[in-house]
Amino acid sequence: MIEENDQPLKNEEELEQQVEETTAPVEKATPTDEIIIVSEDDDDLPAPVEEDKGPIKESEDNLKEELIEVLGDDDDDDDWWKSGDDYTDKERQEMAKMYASTLREFNSNEIVQGTVVAITDKEIVMNIGFKSEGIIPTNEFRDMPEIKPGDSVEVFIEEVEDQSGQLILSRRRAKHLRTWERIENSMEKDEVLTGHVMRRTKGGFVVDISGIEAFLPGSQIDVKPVRDFDAYVGRTMEFKVVKINHAYENVVVSHKVLIEAQLEKQREAILQNLEKGQVLEGTVKNMTNFGVFIDLGGVDGLLHITDISWGRINHPQEVLELDEKVNVVVLDFDDAKKRISLGMKQLTEHPWDSLPEEIQEGSKVNGRVVTVADYGVFLEIMPGVEGLIHTSEMSWSQHSKNPADAYKVGDEFEAVVLSIDREDRKMSLGLKQLQVDPWSLVVEKFPVGSIHTGIVRNMTNYGLFVELEEGVDGLVHISDLSWTKKFAHPSEYVKVDDNLEVVVLEIDVDNRRLSLGHKQLTEDVWETFATIFTLGSTHQGTIKRIDSRGAIVELEYGVEGNVPSKHLKVEDGKEDLKVDDSADFVVIEFNKDAKRLVLSHSKTWREEPEKKKTPRKGKPSGGGNNQGKAGTTVLGEIDALAKLKEQMEADEKGE
Repeated sequence: MIEENDQPLKNEEELEQQVEETTAPVEKATPTDEIIIVSEDDDDLPAPVEEDKGPIKESEDNLKEELIEVLGDDDDDDDWWKSGDDYTDKERQEMAKMYASTLREFNSNEIVQGTVVAITDKEIVMNIGFKSEGIIPTNEFRDMPEIKPGDSVEVFIEEVEDQSGQLILSRRRAKHLRTWERIENSMEKDEVLTGHVMRRTKGGFVVDISGIEAFLPGSQIDVKPVRDFDAYVGRTMEFKVVKINHAYENVVVSHKVLIEAQLEKQREAILQNLEKGQVLEGTVKNMTNFGVFIDLGGVDGLLHITDISWGRINHPQEVLELDEKVNVVVLDFDDAKKRISLGMKQLTEHPWDSLPEEIQEGSKVNGRVVTVADYGVFLEIMPGVEGLIHTSEMSWSQHSKNPADAYKVGDEFEAVVLSIDREDRKMSLGLKQLQVDPWSLVVEKFPVGSIHTGIVRNMTNYGLFVELEEGVDGLVHISDLSWTKKFAHPSEYVKVDDNLEVVVLEIDVDNRRLSLGHKQLTEDVWETFATIFTLGSTHQGTIKRIDSRGAIVELEYGVEGNVPSKHLKVEDGKEDLKVDDSADFVVIEFNKDAKRLVLSHSKTWREEPEKKKTPRKGKPSGGGNNQGKAGTTVLGEIDALAKLKEQMEADEKGE
C-alpha cells in the first residue's frame, strides 16, 4: 500500500521491483475457504476443517459479511483489486440479493408454497426451494383432479428432516389450517361460508366446510319447523359460524340466522305498510290447539281458531293444512311487540245473515252436537249457527243427567226452537218439547188416593222425592214416613234409588207438584194408642237419643214419645239417664191429631201416678193397617198389636 509520505516512483523498473517485493511471500493464489494458517509449533496445528454438508442456515446479514470478505469493502483502502473488477457497485449488490434469495430458513409446522415437480399413481413430488424435495400421497389432492406438474400448491412442513433426512410435507394439514383461519375470520367479520351437509346426527347435522366438520343444530336450519330432516342431507348451503370451541376444535354453524336477517328486512317493510282490514296472502306455517301461525312473507301472524270458520271446530287441521296458501285479513297488530292478529272467516258473510226466515219459535230443526258442557249442549243447525239445549230442556224429568253421559260431539238429532234472537245471534232449543208433557196426563194416571211404587231420587231435611215416571215427581214429607217413628233425616228410613210404595195425597197440576205419603198405606194406629197411652199411665221405654231439649223414648209397639229435659231428672243418689237406658215413664200428654206423646220420668218417683203401670199385654180397641203393606189387619186384640210391633220392627230392618 502506498502511504502519503512515500516518494513517487522514478521508473517502471522500480515499480516492478516494488511489486515483486510486496508479493514475494505469495507464490499461488488460494481460495479464502481453503486458507490454513500454519503455526511454527506442529503440536499447535488445528484439526482439519471438514466441509459442511448440511443446509445453508446463514441469514442474509451473515451472507453479506461473507460477500464483503470475498469481494472487499468499498470503504477499505486496500481494495486495490477493484481496478480489475468488471461489476459496478449496483450490480454487485443485485447479485448479492439474488444469491441470498436462493437460500432461506425452513422450520417445521409452517405453511409454504410448493411447486409440483412430478406426479405418479401414488405420490406427488413437491419442490419448496429446499435442498431436497418432498413427497405427498396423491389422495390428499382428491379435490384437485386436474393438478399437473408446474402447479403451485400450499403445503405444510411437518418435519424439515426426519431420521432419514427426508423432508415431510402435507397438503391436508395445510388445507386444514387455512380452513380454520377462514372460519375464525368469518366469525370475526360476520362473513358467510359455504358447506356441504354430509349426514344426520343426534340433534342436527354434520356439515363439511372445506374439510372441517361443523355441527348444524336442527333448530338452526330454518325459521319454520322442519318436518323432513332427511331432505337436507346432501345439500350445499350457506352458513354463518355462531360458536367455536378451540380446545376441542368444534364449530357450530347456523343457516337460520341468514334467513332471519333477510326476513327482518321483509318484516320491516311489511309492518310499515300494514293496516287494519288489509287482506294478505300467507302460508300456513304451524298449527296448535289454539290457532294457526301464518307466514306473511317475513312476518308471522296468528290466526286464532275462533277466527278460522264461522262454524265451531275442535282443531285447525279440520279446515287447514300445513303449507297451504290462504287469504287472511288483518284484525289488529302491535308495532312494539310485532304481533299481528289475523282472521279468515271475516272474508265471508256471517251465516246468521243468511238464516232462513222460516226458522222461528216452535219450528223444528236438525243439527249436530259441536260442544258438550255441564249446563247443556250446543247444536249446530248450519255452519256458524248454533243453539243451546239447556239441561232443563232435555227431559221432562226434574232429575236431569249430566249431558256428557247422554250426548257426545257429532251426534245428530232433531230439536224445537224455543227462542231466537237474530240481532244478538242467539238461539235456545229444546228436546223434551218433542214428547208429550207427562203432567198433562198426571190426573188420569195418578189420581188422589191411588197407590204406586216409585224410585227415591233425592232427599232433603224435610222429606224425599219419589219419581213415579219420567218427568213426574212427588214429595213425601218426613212426617209422612211412619205413624210411630220420628226421623231426623229421611236417610234413616230409606236410601236414594230404593223403591218405595206411596199413596197420592194431593195434586197441583199448575205448579207441577204432587204430595205423596207412605204411612197412609196403613190405618192410623193412634186411634188405638189413645186407649193404651192414657194420661197418667206408666210405661217402660228405652232412651234412643238425648239433646238439649230432652230425650226421645221408644215405648211398646214402636211408638216414640218426647221427654222434656226437666222430666229426665232421677232420684237423688242415682245416675242420670243416658242413651240405651231403660226406665219407667209417665204419660203427661197425648195428642192424637198432632201425633204427639209427652212423657216424664221424674213423676215416677216424685208422686204416685194416677194409674197403675199398664202391662205390656192388654186388650186395646180399634184397628189399623200394617205399616209398609197394602193389606189391612184389625188391631182389636193385644196379640194383633204385638204382631204389629214385630212387623214394624221388621219393616225398619228392611226384612
